[in-house]
Amino acid sequence: MPSLRLGNTAPDFEADTTTGRIKFHEWIGDSWAILFSHPGDFTPVCTTELGEVARRAPDFAKRNVKVIGISANGLDEHHAWVKDIESYGAKVAPTQVSYPIIADPDRKIATLYDMLDEQDATNVDTKGLPLTIRTVFIIDPKKKIRLTLAYPASTGRNFDEIIRVIDSLQLGDKHRITTPVNWKQGEDVIVHASVTNDEAKTLFPEHTVHLPYLRTTPLKQ
Repeated sequence: MPSLRLGNTAPDFEADTTTGRIKFHEWIGDSWAILFSHPGDFTPVCTTELGEVARRAPDFAKRNVKVIGISANGLDEHHAWVKDIESYGAKVAPTQVSYPIIADPDRKIATLYDMLDEQDATNVDTKGLPLTIRTVFIIDPKKKIRLTLAYPASTGRNFDEIIRVIDSLQLGDKHRITTPVNWKQGEDVIVHASVTNDEAKTLFPEHTVHLPYLRTTPLKQ
């Protein structure tokens, strides 16, 4: 199947998770969602990532974002792994993995979302099945894919960046703006190109025109 693209509807599926069986679209509901995959349980980089996501639960909650992991192992391994994640994560701060982790030992969902590793043919499990790369999908309440990222198995993800993108997307959906390079919450934003100069005077009275096509403005929320 072709690779999923931004704006595609995220494929729906049913799956067993560490918190029970879910229907993905139903589980998302009217929230935003982050689906992030892992090459396998009991792997070092993944263990650090899942602990970080657990500790950032308040950051996701205040943005109306649900998070769900997926790894190419069964539920028994997932539950045992969660104990390791919480034990190691506690060295940094209290860590409780309360979000679901999908069991995908047959790679059905990994295949559906094009998460399998083709770069390294040796990246397989003991049965010879390919492992998943580190992918991230940000999905909005309409079930549309708004961001995709793919990391190599060797590199842990930066969840500060993922949260930054969510902030940008949510502001852009609420206001007629985009965000500039290295933007952070509270900094000036860019007036969307679809906003006429006359509209900008009303919508963004404090905006600054830098170039005919580049206007920035503080954004009061």
